[in-house]
Amino acid sequence: MKLRYSPTSPYVRKVVVTAIEAGLDDRIERVATDVWAPDTDIAEDNPLGKVPALVLDDGLALCDSPLICEYLSAHATAPGLIPAEGADHWQVLAFEALGDGIMDAAVARVIESLKRPAEFRWDGWLTRQADKIGRALDSLERSAIAGKLGVPHLGAMTDVGRIAVACALGYLDFRFAKDDWRQSRPALAAWYEGYAARPAMQATEPPG
Repeated sequence: MKLRYSPTSPYVRKVVVTAIEAGLDDRIERVATDVWAPDTDIAEDNPLGKVPALVLDDGLALCDSPLICEYLSAHATAPGLIPAEGADHWQVLAFEALGDGIMDAAVARVIESLKRPAEFRWDGWLTRQADKIGRALDSLERSAIAGKLGVPHLGAMTDVGRIAVACALGYLDFRFAKDDWRQSRPALAAWYEGYAARPAMQATEPPG
């Protein structure tokens, strides 16, 4: 398999952490890709022009992190990354959607701030994305207080939902450290501190 990736993408990190936890990372060739480069060839593997894109051995390209993580979960050496059914199944997918939503809003802030010319930036759009992130973090804080995120010690089982949440929090640290999301969310901060110690998280920290 071939993974088109950028080392700073939170979606890529989510996929790579999932691959490591699934026991499949050694089967994946990583191909560094700058989707913003004028001569990028990412469209050959993903017509949407985004990473991650996982090209399977038969040539099928999977082009969205939830889809890629579902594939990796289905082929994992140990079950559990996405529970097959029941309340746990929906809880994991709910956490994944929330984590992905935080990434979406954070990436939108980055693009608006760094990619759009200063004279065209929309402060109201930046505020809207920041508010989305804040509400999502508050929801996760309530989940952490209620114990729904679980115990993050190194030997604990994990799943795609918690991977997505952790990668989203890591991206906030990477891009928006000055926002200090931990200040009013001690339960979520404590959970993340434990989760971030997992080898898969340590191995995928963004550069710098």
